This record gives sequence, structure tokens and C-alpha cells, in this order.
Amino acid sequence: MINQKMQEAFNSQIQAEFYSAYLYLGMSADAERQNLKGTASWLRLQHAEELTHAYKMVDHLFDRGGRVQLKALDAPPAEFGPPAKIFEAVLKHEQHVTALIHKLYETAVAEKDIASQIFLQWFVTEQVEEEANASEVLEKLRMAGDRPGNLLYLDKELGKRAKKG
Repeated sequence: MINQKMQEAFNSQIQAEFYSAYLYLGMSADAERQNLKGTASWLRLQHAEELTHAYKMVDHLFDRGGRVQLKALDAPPAEFGPPAKIFEAVLKHEQHVTALIHKLYETAVAEKDIASQIFLQWFVTEQVEEEANASEVLEKLRMAGDRPGNLLYLDKELGKRAKKG
């Protein structure tokens, strides 16, 4: 059985994961509006990944006899700017989520919840990957600069991202 403090912490993280999905869907819509279909596709896959993260946490709560309490989500911005600005926002957001995951892990340690500590190790590793991916795309966009041909090539490459697993 999961204790109340851990249950509340997981419910807060579930909200953050659903917001992440909502944010990436908003970013995808903005990229689509800019006719950057590859970028939009990359962000749509990111949206789906974040939903998967939230569902994993929901299942963890259920498996531990906890209660899921969904919270309201704020609306994400409607516009993010050019692709480099979008991916600056992606990286910043992933760094924020990493901090939240670390805090959740620290709560699990403080509460001596070994099952949650083991469960959260996957998320810790996942966040390293998430930040690395966002950083890589951002650096490529910075190298491409304002050259339209480079941006179109990168957009096409981003569209090749495939769904995990």
C-alpha cells in the first residue's frame, strides 16, 4: 500500500506529465501552422510519450492501492516562435520535469518507499534521454541558423523520428 504523502506526490507528477503532453501538442500545432510538418510530427510523438509517462504513474498508483486524483491543467501558449525557440522551450521544460522527477524520487527515499524508488529509476534515466534529445535538436537548429535550406532539411529529418517500442 502506498502512503498518503507518496500518493499526493505521484498525483502532482501525473498532472505535470499530462501538462507536458498538452504543451507538446500545442507546440506541434504551432509547428504545423508554420508548415513545419517534420517538427510537428516530432512534437506529436513527444506528446504521446508524455501520455505514456502519465499512464505509467497512474498504473503504479493503482498497483499500490493508491487513488488517482486528476487535477486541472493550464492551457499552454498558442505560439512558440521559430523552431529554435520551440526547442529552447522543449529543453527548458524537460529540465523542469527532471527536477520534478528528482524531487519525487527524494520523497520516495524520505518515505522509505523502496517500490517507488525502483519504479522511478526508469524515469530518472528517461529524463537524461529527454534532455539529450532536446539539446541535440536545439544545437542542430542553432548551427542551421536562419538558412531556409538547412531548416527545411532539419525539419525533414525530425519527421523521421519513430515511435518508441
